[in-house]
This record gives sequence, C-alpha cells and structure tokens, in this order.
Amino acid sequence: MHIERREFLGMRFDPLSADQTLARLAKVTGETPYSYVVTPNVDHVVRLHEKEWIEAKLRAIYDEADLCLCDSKVLHTLARLRGVRLPVLVGTDLASLVFERLVEPGDRIAIVGGSDTIVRILERKYPLVEFVQHTPPMGLRRNPAARRAAAKFIAKSGARFSFIAVGSPQQELIAAEVKCISGAVGTAFCIGAALDFITGQQRRAPRLARLLGLEWAHRLVSDPRRMWRRYLLEGPRVFLLAYRWAGAPHRSAASK
Repeated sequence: MHIERREFLGMRFDPLSADQTLARLAKVTGETPYSYVVTPNVDHVVRLHEKEWIEAKLRAIYDEADLCLCDSKVLHTLARLRGVRLPVLVGTDLASLVFERLVEPGDRIAIVGGSDTIVRILERKYPLVEFVQHTPPMGLRRNPAARRAAAKFIAKSGARFSFIAVGSPQQELIAAEVKCISGAVGTAFCIGAALDFITGQQRRAPRLARLLGLEWAHRLVSDPRRMWRRYLLEGPRVFLLAYRWAGAPHRSAASK
C-alpha cells in the first residue's frame, strides 16, 4: 500500500514503521533495480538549511531517495508538536534489523568505508554471506573522483544490500550517484557509524537513554571533543527552524 510522504523542515519523510520498512526491503534481491535509503537526523536537517549549494543538492538527494526515514526522537517530537506524525527508525536499528531478519545465506553485502575489523567480525557472524569492501580516501566531501569510484564499486558489486559508512553528506552523495550508473542493483543504506555499533567497535547508549531520545547525550559524553560542536552549537538550531516552520505556508496536506 502506498503511503504518502510527510513534509517537515524541508524534508519529505516516509511515515513507515520498522515492520513496514522491512516488508518493503524484503522484496529486494540481487537483481532488483538499484534504490537507496536515507535516515536524516537533526544534524542532517540543520545542514540542509546552512548553505545554498548544500541545500539545493542534498534536498534533491533526499527527495529522490526510495525511502527517507526519520532517525531522530527530537525531530519526531518537534514534528508531533506541529501536527506531523513521523515514526522513528534509527539508522543503527535499521541496519541491525536488516542483518537479523533479511540477510540470507548466499547474499552478497557491499560495504563502503568502515574498517577491516568490522568486516572480519561480520564474516564470523554471517559465515554464509559474502562481504565485499571498498575503502575510500579521506576528504570524500571535496573529492568527486573518489565518490565516483565508490559509486562504481557499489554498482559493479551486484550486492543485494550495500552499507555506505562514510559520514554525511558524502554517503548520501555516493548513494545518489550510484543511481546514475546503468545496471546497478540492490539497495544501499546511508548508515554512518551503524556498523561500528553493530559489531561492538563503539558502545551504544543504554536502552533507556535510547527510549527517552537521549542517545545524543550519551554520544556527547562519550566523545565530547568530537561531538560538542554538533550537539551543543549546531544541533540546537533545529528549534529555531521548527519555530519558523510552524507558521510557514508550505505544509502539505500529507503533513496533516
């Protein structure tokens, strides 16, 4: 059943539950025409409004994604206060569910980014699954040739599922570029550090913190030098965006 997207803060989200999402993804095979999934959070939404060139390019990438899922309890709560229902499906949870429920023996899984250790752990956990990995150089955001190489790797891999773990917005740029390559198959996920959490390379927030929408606080405390700017300086801008959006005329009927 088709479910119309709901717009909030310049993004159009698919209001799907985890089960509805998995039901769609279960139909993907190694021969299914290529598609990609994005899971925007507060950081992504704020970035979308920062610079004109980013806004124009990323807005199109999010709009053209085959699934755009809300990754943030904060966005979920702000949207609810404005009359928009956005189910939350965190990217790490989505990646975990794909591995637990959908990945089957004989599947080929492509990974862009991540470490060799992550791949070895996954190979031990899923010995009947074939993993292929591409490790791009640093600075992907300003290196279109390297992004193109990563996109070609995914397109040529023939993988049923591809996990792009190189951070945002470069992972979204790569995912969208694959769609321009003839013959690409499967579904790609823009999942950031999800594989680090799945394989135990990073410790995730306790379940209670996740349920309360405080996973961001756990990450801030765990790595303050790297995360302080995102969560204390840039992230709070979302509240001003939500305030301005409340009276804006661009809310669609699908948002109500």
